[in-house]
Amino acid sequence: MKKIFVLLGLMAGLCLASTAQAQVGVTASLGTTGLGLHLSVPVQPQLNARFGINAFSYDYNGNTSDVDYDAKLIMRTFDALLDYYPMSGNFRLSGGVVYNGNKIDANGRPGAGGVYTLNGRTYAASTVGSVDAQVDFRKFAPYLGIGWGNAVAKNKGWGFSTDLGVLFQGSPRTSMTHTGCTLASPLCAMLAADIADENRDLQNEVNDLKAFPVLRIGVSYSF
Repeated sequence: MKKIFVLLGLMAGLCLASTAQAQVGVTASLGTTGLGLHLSVPVQPQLNARFGINAFSYDYNGNTSDVDYDAKLIMRTFDALLDYYPMSGNFRLSGGVVYNGNKIDANGRPGAGGVYTLNGRTYAASTVGSVDAQVDFRKFAPYLGIGWGNAVAKNKGWGFSTDLGVLFQGSPRTSMTHTGCTLASPLCAMLAADIADENRDLQNEVNDLKAFPVLRIGVSYSF
């Protein structure tokens, strides 16, 4: 994570160095990527570089066909984008790369009677231990989108900003583990096989998350 901050800082520093006499714009935003803060600097008359961080997290309940989960979506993205203004106005075309730290952490929740049903077999939760799952995504993902607002327009001051685009994060990766099995060794081995089957079900549940929609609105200020 520290390497990502250093990389973005170096990229922003290079742009700032090349535009030392130009305006700098800061945008605070809210949207599907969470709370965001972006720094914009001009590169060419119709081209800006934009660097930012977005973060948010929330808890929710999810399930597959067999297991209920207490899940937490953790959203952490770092943007390195170029904004092109084809008509020299506020409309922009945006593209770039995003470090995608989004992930889902989940803990299995026993069903009625304190049991898990895995691959058609029933296990007492007290003998299974904990059942944990994680979903994560490709770390570096391309972004394409459109938007409105130029945070570094001359004599701009305060402004309004929007982003509408897609983060192409690829096929999600799932992993599911269990710890603390107190059954006999052959039964623990069977449990492990059933956990692997449940992981395949979880993978099927999240396969459609290859493209993440990005919608942000924000307020900018240039100085």
